[in-house]
Amino acid sequence: MFVLIAVREDENMEKMSRTILHVDMNNFYASVECLYRPEIRNHPVAVAGDPLNRHGIILAKNMIAKKMGVKTGEAIWEAKQKAPGLITVPPDFQKYLRFSRLARKILYDYTDQIEAFGLDENWADVTGSLGLFGTGYDIAEKIRQRVKDELGVTVSIGVSFNKIFAKLGSDLKKPDAITAISADEFEKIVWPLPAGDLLYVGKATERKLRNLGVITIGGIANCPVDVLTRLLGKWGEVLWLFANGKDNAPVRKFDESASVKSIGNGTTCPRDLTTEEDIKLVFMVLAESVAARLRDYGLKCTGVQIMVRDSSLYYMTRQSKLDKPTYLSSDILAGAMKLFNLNYDWRRPVRALALSGINLVTEHSGIELSLFDDPQQDVIKEKLANTVDGLRKRFGHNAVLRASALLDNRLTGFNPKEEHTIHPVSYFR
Repeated sequence: MFVLIAVREDENMEKMSRTILHVDMNNFYASVECLYRPEIRNHPVAVAGDPLNRHGIILAKNMIAKKMGVKTGEAIWEAKQKAPGLITVPPDFQKYLRFSRLARKILYDYTDQIEAFGLDENWADVTGSLGLFGTGYDIAEKIRQRVKDELGVTVSIGVSFNKIFAKLGSDLKKPDAITAISADEFEKIVWPLPAGDLLYVGKATERKLRNLGVITIGGIANCPVDVLTRLLGKWGEVLWLFANGKDNAPVRKFDESASVKSIGNGTTCPRDLTTEEDIKLVFMVLAESVAARLRDYGLKCTGVQIMVRDSSLYYMTRQSKLDKPTYLSSDILAGAMKLFNLNYDWRRPVRALALSGINLVTEHSGIELSLFDDPQQDVIKEKLANTVDGLRKRFGHNAVLRASALLDNRLTGFNPKEEHTIHPVSYFR
């Protein structure tokens, strides 16, 4: 959820004078792997999961593979059809976390206003550093060169007066490039671009806009805001503000944005899912992982969010509130299944699922009970869940399994808690 805040003209002008960078590490996972394995760097390379289990579709690819048509999110066999000789390597997230921290350390030499947008992307507000290091472009050039020299990987950097256009700028030229979008020139640079280039304009939204005759970012900017709101709800006004350069969101300091906002896991399934029972089995494993991680943090979720990707790679996300805060897998699973059944029409089989606990609170937060709640039952279930956590920590994940997990070991034989993929955080907090 978010709130649109009206600001006075003088406040707005002050915000418009900001200088913000968006630093995007190019082909991050693949670049790091090629750095450690110089013998493969001149070949098409992709970071992916086990091709036998189809866990982990293409997570990242190097520039050579990209030029051959390999896309993030597609199945490994599809990628290899486009790029014969494609070398796939398993992900090593600890390695990527290390490089992410090292890159952020370089940024800290120029500002303490740094906000992560996933492992490989950061915003940096350098407004207060211009007197020390020169223009925003000068600072971007220093960062670009230092990351290349000190870490051996490249970055693309956008320089602009707000976060949205800085992000857009970093996407315009890749790899190893800098793009500046000023307040005076953004209409000339940004407005001719496809609507889908704007942050949070996904395929479904782009399709709706196209049906309206809106095909560029300029089209969004010049469309009556009430028309966009009728078409897209609240997002219509948000996208109109983005397109018109009216994003005033601050760059949060890293320690302000690093607190846990949601906890989730996802998986690409070893086979396409064709029944509700298949979906439930996979969501069960994901729900147990999410619940266990919530308990590790001493948190409960008050809502759930699901992501469903079908066999055509189209995906949808949905979220809803839960009746009460919880870190029990049964509650999270029930919420996920309710969301799925309400929103998925089974036009195509399901290839990948993700599940998150959202809107987190501390485990001891007070809640309002209904007349029909039985708090004692929840206490018993929570004690049981914590006991299972203890057994798994001591004897391994497979020491305690649900009987239903044995129905199809191909679908349930993974441990997302220990082998989870780190996804970008949301722009809205």
